[in-house]
Amino acid sequence: MRAASALARRTFAASRVLTGSFAALFALMAYVNVVGYRHSYPTLRERIAFARSFGANKAVELFYGAPHELLTVGGYTAWRVGGFGAIVAGYWGAHATVRALRGEEDAGRRELELAGALGRGTAYLAGLAGVAAAGAVLWLALFAAFALARLPAGASAFLALATLTPAVVFAGVGALASQLGPTRRIALELALGALAAAFLLRVVADTSTALSSLRWVTPLGWAEELRPFATPRYRLLPVPLAAGAILAVAAGRIARHRDVGTGLLAGRDTSAPRDRLLGSPTALAFRESRGTLIAWSGGIGLFAVVVGLLSTSFNDTNLSPRLREELKKLGGVSLTSPAGALAFYFLLFVFLIALYVCSTVASARHEESDQRLETTFALPVSRRRWLAGRLVLGAAGAGALALVAALGAWAGARVEHADVSLLRLLEAGVNCLPASLLFLAAGLLAFAALPRASVGLAYGLVTAMFLWQLFGSLLGAPHWLEQLTPFGHIGLVPAEPFRPLAALVMLAIAGGAALAAILLFERRDLTGA
Repeated sequence: MRAASALARRTFAASRVLTGSFAALFALMAYVNVVGYRHSYPTLRERIAFARSFGANKAVELFYGAPHELLTVGGYTAWRVGGFGAIVAGYWGAHATVRALRGEEDAGRRELELAGALGRGTAYLAGLAGVAAAGAVLWLALFAAFALARLPAGASAFLALATLTPAVVFAGVGALASQLGPTRRIALELALGALAAAFLLRVVADTSTALSSLRWVTPLGWAEELRPFATPRYRLLPVPLAAGAILAVAAGRIARHRDVGTGLLAGRDTSAPRDRLLGSPTALAFRESRGTLIAWSGGIGLFAVVVGLLSTSFNDTNLSPRLREELKKLGGVSLTSPAGALAFYFLLFVFLIALYVCSTVASARHEESDQRLETTFALPVSRRRWLAGRLVLGAAGAGALALVAALGAWAGARVEHADVSLLRLLEAGVNCLPASLLFLAAGLLAFAALPRASVGLAYGLVTAMFLWQLFGSLLGAPHWLEQLTPFGHIGLVPAEPFRPLAALVMLAIAGGAALAAILLFERRDLTGA
C-alpha cells in the first residue's frame, strides 16, 4: 500500500508542469469570461442584442456548442467556458493518462516498479490515482476562478465539474489507448483521434437540427447537456463518470495480461523498416514531431476558418459602447470592420504560435532528460549543430502555422464576402513570426542556462507577456510599462500596416538570444530528469 501511494504521488509530481499550465489556463479562461461579460454587457438590452447576434451564429457554435442562457453572466460563462473548456479538458485527460501509463513503459520505469513490491493492477491504479489528483487540482482552479469572479458557489462547483467531465471519459480513452498502442506516441495519437471524432460529432449535432441527436453519442455533447446555470441536469452526471470508469476497467484488465513494453496493436518493429528522415538529428526530430505539427495545423486551420466566418459578425448593435472603448485601448482598431476583427484575432494567433514553439523547447528537454543526448553527442554531431537544428525546426513549424492561419482566415472571410485580400492576410501571417521567433530563442536560452526549469519558463513567459498585453492597457498602466511585452509592438495587420522596424528589433534580439543559447549549451553539463 505504501509503495502504491508513493507511485501515485510520483505520478502527480511528474505532471506538475502540465497540471499547473492547464490549471492556469482554466482559471484565466473562467475569470476573464465572467468579468469580461459582466463589464462589457452590463444591461439587459445589450445582452439581448448580443444573444440575438452571437447565440444563433453557427460558426460560433463550432467551438462553444449551443447556448442555453445568454442573458445571465452564469449562462454565458457556462457556454463559453463550458463549451471550449470541455475540449481542452478532453485533451488534458487523454494526454495526462497516456503520459502516466504508456510513458512509464516507454521510459523503462514500469519494469523496475513491477520488479519490486507492486503488482500490475496496483501499479495501474496508482497511475490513475495520480492523474485523478491532478484532475482535482484543475477542478479547484476552475471553482476558485468562478468564486473569485463572484458567481454562486453551488452552480460554480457544478459548472467546473461539468466542464471537466470529458477529462474523465478521455482519461479512460487514454488508459485504453495505452494498452493498444505499442508506443506512447501511437497511444496518444489514438486517444486524440477519438477526441477529434467526438468533437466532429458535437459540431454536427450543434449545427444540424436533423442530426441533433448525435449529441448523445459524444462526451462533449454530454457535457453540453448538463446545462449548468440554465436548467441543470444533475441526473446526467453519472453518464460520463460511468463511461470513464468502464473504459478504465477494460484497460486495467488488458494491463494485467499483456507484456510490458508492448501493445495489442502490432508495433513497427515487425513491419518493413522505413529509414526516411533518419539522415540527421534534426530530420529525426521532425519525424518524431510531425504528428504534433499536423495536429496544431488542423486546430489552427479550423479556428482560422471560424475567425474568417466571424469577421463580418460584429457591428454597433451587438458590441456595447463599453466593450468598443476597451477594445480601442488594445490597439485603436475598430472591431466592426472585417479587417479590424481579423487583426484582433491574429493577435491571438501570435500567442498560439508562440505556445507551439515552446513545444520545441519541451522536446529538446525531453530528449536530454531521457538521456538520449549522450548517445547523440558520442556520434559526430556537435552540440552547436544539434541546437541550431532545433531552432530551425521550431522556426519552420511557426512559419507553417502562420501560413495555415492566413489561408484559413482568408477562406472563411471569402465565404462571408469580407473585403480583405489574400495578400493582406498573408502579411498578417508573416506578422506572427517575429514575436514567435523571439519566444523560441528565449525558450532555448532558458534550456541552455536552466534546463530543468526551461519548459515552465518558456510557457510561463509567453503566457505572462500575452496577459500583460491584454490587461496592461485596461488597467491604466503607463505606456512605457505596456511596451515591455513583445505583443505590444506587433502591428494589428491587416487593419494596420506592418511594423518593419519593430519586427527587425525583435528578430535581432532573437538572434542574440539564439547565439547565447548555443554558446551556453556548448559549455554546460548534460542533466538527467
